[in-house]
Amino acid sequence: MVHSISIKRAYEAPLPTDGYRILVDRLWPRGLSRDHAAIDEWMKEIAPSHELRRWFAHDPKKWNAFQQRYQAELVTNTCTALIKAILEKAKSQDVTLLFAAKNEEQNNAIVLKHVLCTQR
Repeated sequence: MVHSISIKRAYEAPLPTDGYRILVDRLWPRGLSRDHAAIDEWMKEIAPSHELRRWFAHDPKKWNAFQQRYQAELVTNTCTALIKAILEKAKSQDVTLLFAAKNEEQNNAIVLKHVLCTQR
């Protein structure tokens, strides 16, 4: 059986269908309590670097360049190991990547999911 890898805003209510919930942001979502978040793991290291995050600032005009730069960061040794860990987890259960950004179409979780799905 193939388990899904999905994305979801961290502020949305956790559901049993989420499976293993991984926060993939470098910063904890503002105003979200740890109890309400129901996060199984927080992978800060797989999030975009502080420099890239600040540069992007969720500017839609920078989206294409952000995707390329973030994908380049994801090939570092630390990120490669974390990608392998997520893919290993997805072999046994559904995985949901959680993000805090308001923009649901242009955020790091979308880029990360794409990278994960191309490595399956």
